[in-house]
Amino acid sequence: MSRLVENVYAILDKVAKLVEDISVRERAFIDVRIEISDTLFIERTSESLRVRCGTDQGAAIRAFCRGTFGFTSTTNVTIEGIREGIERALKIAKVREGELKIRLLDPRRDEVVPRLRKDFREIEPEVKVRDLETYYRLLREKCSTLLRSAVVYYRDLYWSKFYISSEGRVLRQDYAYTWLYTWLTGGEGGTITSVRDERGTRDGYTLWDKWSPEKLAERVAKRLDGQVRGRPPRAGRFPVVMAPEVVGVFVHEVFGHLAEADIAMSGSIVKDRLGQRVGSELVNIVDDPQVEEGFGTYMYDDEGVEARRAVLVERGVAKEFMVDRVYSAMLNIEPTGNARAESFRVSPLIRMRNTLMLPGDATLDELFEDIEFGYYLVSFRGGQANLDGTFQVGIQEAYEIVKGEVRDPVKNMSISGNLLEVLSKVSAVGKDFDLEYGRCGKGQIAYVSSGGPHIKVDEVIIGGYA
Repeated sequence: MSRLVENVYAILDKVAKLVEDISVRERAFIDVRIEISDTLFIERTSESLRVRCGTDQGAAIRAFCRGTFGFTSTTNVTIEGIREGIERALKIAKVREGELKIRLLDPRRDEVVPRLRKDFREIEPEVKVRDLETYYRLLREKCSTLLRSAVVYYRDLYWSKFYISSEGRVLRQDYAYTWLYTWLTGGEGGTITSVRDERGTRDGYTLWDKWSPEKLAERVAKRLDGQVRGRPPRAGRFPVVMAPEVVGVFVHEVFGHLAEADIAMSGSIVKDRLGQRVGSELVNIVDDPQVEEGFGTYMYDDEGVEARRAVLVERGVAKEFMVDRVYSAMLNIEPTGNARAESFRVSPLIRMRNTLMLPGDATLDELFEDIEFGYYLVSFRGGQANLDGTFQVGIQEAYEIVKGEVRDPVKNMSISGNLLEVLSKVSAVGKDFDLEYGRCGKGQIAYVSSGGPHIKVDEVIIGGYA
């Protein structure tokens, strides 16, 4: 146990008593989130190697009264510093009256500390630098003459969070992340392009156990080669088979954000569709905080709420939204535990965790066999969706499907269309499953996972030549 964590334990009961006393006096809901994080960051580029490490500590403090929140943060994690923070938050909350309500919960004490198969805190930075250098060298070798520049990031983060509320909740939850990001730029002749890759683990320093440097470098190099030397796609509407990574980004970017209650209630296409069909009967989409090894896996969110699976779509029917305490009360929805904050410096937002399409019963051969001509979409470049459900997603690894067989690589592809139209044309869902790792931005950065099986969609708009 680190000295900073020991210091928090030394004042934990006093903080709980302080929160309770002020809450009774002010007739307010108060919560305090104390965080301690240790991180190591390694950046390898064509020009340099940089290594940074550090510790961050502070407390996020909220006060809710008269229908509104006051929020503040402090790096003074002492009884006096937290007392001053509570008074500031109350003063902010009392500036004006609001109409919000929040979901209140029963008292609870609990601790959730991960068991790491290989604790990265016990491994010297020199070892991590050496492993990253090996991967970087293999990337350059396997990309041969195509490579113009390469950037590789490695980060490990151990994050302890203590949550104390005026309901009598006193919780500790720790997180351990390792994250690897690769960005390559390459070209041949007049063609210049770029590709990316992200990997992650939650059980310690196991990245290179799960994805050997050799195989991962081959995978990314193959992606770059396809984007440089592949043929352009045909423009039009074609059947596609989506691999798990593309399915994951689709359910996250295109559907998931629109089912976050704050966005949904601002006018997204699914706002008034709960209980209505939004896709084929084969479509089942969940946001699950209990997926083994998921970046978005936890027991309690940053509002101290028990995290449960949110069933967004069941057999093609929209079922529920992801909520925080406010939207749980507003919409009379059982809490889902989707409130997450980037750090103690900001208040939690409704965020996704592990957003997934659930597997079906089709084999991979069955997905491809009836396609005379179409595309196999393996990896995405980025994507966005509008409130009305229109979307565009870039594809950085794709192949032609000709008479049921995967053929030549395709470059510079994008897919677009309308969310509900695409979900309605899902005609087969594979029995396989894979999980992806990354970070999502919504004003704040959150570690998330997404994924699913291979799926077949009978028609998608392909961007390409006419």
